[in-house]
Amino acid sequence: MVNQPEDQVISINANVDDQSPETLAPIIDLLMDQGALDAFFTPIQMKKNRPAVELTALVTPDDLNRLAALILKHTTTLGVRYQRLDRLIMARSFKAIQTKFGKITVKVAKFGEIEKTVPEFEDCLKASKAFGVSLQDVYQAVYQCLE
Repeated sequence: MVNQPEDQVISINANVDDQSPETLAPIIDLLMDQGALDAFFTPIQMKKNRPAVELTALVTPDDLNRLAALILKHTTTLGVRYQRLDRLIMARSFKAIQTKFGKITVKVAKFGEIEKTVPEFEDCLKASKAFGVSLQDVYQAVYQCLE
């Protein structure tokens, strides 16, 4: 359960314009596996109108140097930028919901009077495959149980 409604994260950014997509794509999974809170690419234009991507990784302050080193090692970038960001976050907890497709974990997020309930994708995908139904059918079953 995340109870603290505010914290600080670091946004690490790197522009990459000279690396093939096949060799660049795995960095997202690598960063996530190594503890990044989020990682993504944004298409950008660089000098001389070259198409490129900006790699962004959101990390905890303790992970800054370790994950920046991964970016420098696994991409062609020659440097990274980083900045500290304050953020507000919703408190999160998990609960299991019994559906006609078995138990599905849902995430419950709260912030003041705001509450959101979201089925966990991996559980829904597993049930979809096990029961031979569409992913959408599983999501609908979860939401019916929540009503």
